Amino acid sequence: MEFIIPPEFGGRLLREFLRTVPGLSGGILTELKKTDDGITVNGERKTVRYVLSAGDVVRLNYSETGKTDAEPVNIPLNVIYEDDDMIAVNKPSGMPTHTSHNHHYDTLSNALAYYFRGRNFVFRAVNRLDNPTSGVVVVAKNRAAAFYIADQFYKKSTEKTYYAVCHGAPEPEKGVIRKNIRREAESVIIRSVCPDGEGRECVTEYECVEKSLYRGETVSLLRLVPRTGRTHQLRLHLSYVGAPILGDGLYGDSFDAGLGRLALHASSLVIKRLSDGKNILLEAPVPKEFYELFKNQN
Repeated sequence: MEFIIPPEFGGRLLREFLRTVPGLSGGILTELKKTDDGITVNGERKTVRYVLSAGDVVRLNYSETGKTDAEPVNIPLNVIYEDDDMIAVNKPSGMPTHTSHNHHYDTLSNALAYYFRGRNFVFRAVNRLDNPTSGVVVVAKNRAAAFYIADQFYKKSTEKTYYAVCHGAPEPEKGVIRKNIRREAESVIIRSVCPDGEGRECVTEYECVEKSLYRGETVSLLRLVPRTGRTHQLRLHLSYVGAPILGDGLYGDSFDAGLGRLALHASSLVIKRLSDGKNILLEAPVPKEFYELFKNQN
């Protein structure tokens, strides 16, 4: 696969680009680094510490081998679509996508390792949702599909829709939030809104579709369309306009209206499939508990 480095990655490490745009896992990166022509820039072999310039041509050469290292665990899966190249699931809130030092047996990768047990399967999540966020997650079954779909996210040709229940309601009730964000110094997790010209561009379209009171507190159901895909973008943007997502203890006030979770759900995703290049709509219904907050005005 071949990529031309855009201006926003100029001056940044090749490793950052490979983990962000094609979304390569640590395992694939390790394999590419061990291959003589696995990673080249402008026709020359480079390490992942190479500092990129806008216009550089990055080429990845890979073989279709390997097996997932996640332990197979019989965890129920809500499969919403599957073909020879990918599988899409409705991930529940509270399920991590990848295994980590704190999560070895309760992740989506564990569940899919069991689902594909006995077959040659490598876990390649193309889009990633935070542990507390529910909704559509796409996992590629092969590297060609992984690169093909990841490239669509990179080129912003996908269509993503989220729903969130918020504490309060934005004013106006329909609009566009344009505020850059950046990673907080000395933190690998926390992001913050920053002045124009700093950080990375972030754009979120929103529309309030329901509004009610819960024990005297205003709650609102928002339809969200992120036009950029930054880490914690929706959570930060909604907190910035005074309507933090319910249950967001990181950027909000932890008020959850009894839901017991972060009230953010990835409801739909439109991508092109590898087999024929046609658009396919992947949908995960909005959790019914979101709507139940608005059935009775109280």
